[in-house]
Amino acid sequence: MKELLDIWDASGKPTGQVLEKSIAHQKGLFHPTVHVWFYTSTPSVLLQKRGANKETFPNLWDVSVAGHVSSGESILDGALREIKEEIGLQLKLDDLLLIDVRKNINQFSNGIIDCEFQHVFLSELKTGVKDLVIQKEEVDDVRLFSFEEMEICMQQKHSEFKIVPADMSYYKFVIDKVLNH
Repeated sequence: MKELLDIWDASGKPTGQVLEKSIAHQKGLFHPTVHVWFYTSTPSVLLQKRGANKETFPNLWDVSVAGHVSSGESILDGALREIKEEIGLQLKLDDLLLIDVRKNINQFSNGIIDCEFQHVFLSELKTGVKDLVIQKEEVDDVRLFSFEEMEICMQQKHSEFKIVPADMSYYKFVIDKVLNH
């Protein structure tokens, strides 16, 4: 099934255009996405290991849940859908706290130009990690990472775990938001 996305302009306003995700990525057109960071009071954050078949950052550890907002879907509905699909949790709107909207552009050697407005949410993980039902087509594993482990990963010095090489200030921002929440 082809994913249809609403296209936005560079200031984050919908243009009214709807395109397949592959075309938006080929042309480098902006579109909305969601990032949901699950945390525990330990404190720790849930990361997912991206599937080996992913076009970008395969086999790297990433945000708890992330995905594209489908055409005609609200940002919150997209976040709730992605949570259900990727880790099997059925949440309510008030379980999500919007902490940022980030304009992000990534160009990849495979030709993908991913131009996103990432809607970043926090949500407390109230379920045990073993009770999560992961979407095997996209996610290979999930795991809680302590903030100390995250720091080692951010320095790219962890012997076992490699995170998506995003702007490391993004990870720091999320950790700070969890600590201040």
